[in-house]
Amino acid sequence: MWQDLLERLRSGDARALARSISMVENELPEYELMLRNLPSSNTKIIGITGPPGSGKSTLTNALIGYMIGNRKKVAVICVDPSSPFNHGAVLGDRIRMNEWYTHPDVYIRSLASRGSLGGLHPKTIEITDLLKASRFDHIIVETVGVGQSEVEIAGLADITIVVVVPEAGDEVQTMKAGLMEIADIFVVNKADRPDADLFVKNLRTMMAPAFHTRYHEVPVIKTIAIQKETVKDLYDAVIHELHKAHSSEKRLHLLAEKAFWLIQQKRMKDVDRAKLRQEIEQLSLQNKFNLYRFVDRF
Repeated sequence: MWQDLLERLRSGDARALARSISMVENELPEYELMLRNLPSSNTKIIGITGPPGSGKSTLTNALIGYMIGNRKKVAVICVDPSSPFNHGAVLGDRIRMNEWYTHPDVYIRSLASRGSLGGLHPKTIEITDLLKASRFDHIIVETVGVGQSEVEIAGLADITIVVVVPEAGDEVQTMKAGLMEIADIFVVNKADRPDADLFVKNLRTMMAPAFHTRYHEVPVIKTIAIQKETVKDLYDAVIHELHKAHSSEKRLHLLAEKAFWLIQQKRMKDVDRAKLRQEIEQLSLQNKFNLYRFVDRF
């Protein structure tokens, strides 16, 4: 079964891709066999992240349009907040990107964050590897807006675009310990708003101390995504940064981060919070609970 699915996936069959993603997402039988036999790929992942309301989906929509205009095949993973009722994705991105859902060169999949604090779906690594096997020129992962915790994307994407807006103001100060450090490109979206130039100047000033620890200055691109302006400048910056991402150091770092995440997930798979609480409760009633002796068992 998985062999036929993988063969169809590699030929660019969109239905096989959708079925493969569902197979991995729900951990159906043989999904690990399929993952172990995926071909190697040089397709790069573009991560788009930033605070809620910064216009990530609108910017992604404009970027898709520019890529399609340049005859590229594009896959997009949109990580949406989870529904509090059925835990599925709240499909807000389908509204902003609805013009691309039937386009033969665009594949869009919405995934629920499932409560992840890092803005990603728990199976994002595996799903992006399926996309890499399916002959796309670009893969975009847009994370759910969750603020300062949203840094997991840096361990997945070859380059990370951090989107902010001019009126972010003090929010940028709070980002210094998180999103500020993971950006390969900063996008100041909604740049037609007042004080956009002043905001860009302040942003560059805040980043200046970090330049000494980086190989190069982080580009700051102004966009008005809703009007699809300056998207060419952003795309050119993305291509430029992707060439730098070919470096062995960056590649090894990403592979190590992915391996660590997957090993962590597998080792924690049999750990159940409810069972932990029951065992702790029993030991506490007997006055025999010690947190460190308890944890050592695992």
